[in-house]
Amino acid sequence: MSQRPNVLVNELVNELGQPVGEDLPGWTARARPPRENLVGIRCRLEPLRAADHARALHEAYEADTERRNWTYLPYGPFASAQDYAAVVSMIEDGDDVFFAIIDAKTESAVGVATFLRIDPDMGSIEVGHLNFSPALQGTAAATEAMYLMMRHAFEDLAYRRYEWKCDSLNAPSRNAAERLGFIYEGTFRQAATYKNRNRDTAWFSITDKEWPAVKRALETWLDPSNFDDQGKQRRRLADIRAEG
Repeated sequence: MSQRPNVLVNELVNELGQPVGEDLPGWTARARPPRENLVGIRCRLEPLRAADHARALHEAYEADTERRNWTYLPYGPFASAQDYAAVVSMIEDGDDVFFAIIDAKTESAVGVATFLRIDPDMGSIEVGHLNFSPALQGTAAATEAMYLMMRHAFEDLAYRRYEWKCDSLNAPSRNAAERLGFIYEGTFRQAATYKNRNRDTAWFSITDKEWPAVKRALETWLDPSNFDDQGKQRRRLADIRAEG
């Protein structure tokens, strides 16, 4: 026998005694994210352009000799920089806002991240199309890039909800979401198909009410004092968050 989902209890009621959500006085639609640089200490994010970034990104992705980065993406891998540039040219001015992640030390593009499913009326925005080359994976710059996008969405654009979605079988993506402070919301079964495969989609989110605590943890972890002379972290992000 199937079970009904848990019903959330809300103390607010309308004149009919029905539970309702909190009031949002003065709510207005938010602006779409502009195509502009987001600048940090270890990296910056630039609007993705084929002419500026495609060759460097393709070269960085080539270090992933097993092509693991492309398994859960609906496109790629690409045989040449020209093939990759052709795809970037088609998406660089679309509805989604793609960024190239630039390593501040090398000044080279080492990954991609994107604002998508942008809903200004509802104040909801998603981060996705994440593709971090081996040069970016597991680095403080990778975390900083995600922090910069979160901060931009919540503080500069005043969105209410920040989403992360991935193939439910993509363990590295699920782990990354939870490490950054996203809350798992559930899995949409048979939500999509790609590369002739089924995708059950795991949903994660951070809300504007949760952002201050997420921000404090990220900024504490990213502080240079949290790293030794070899760049090794002194405290894990999960431990910082657990300490409150």
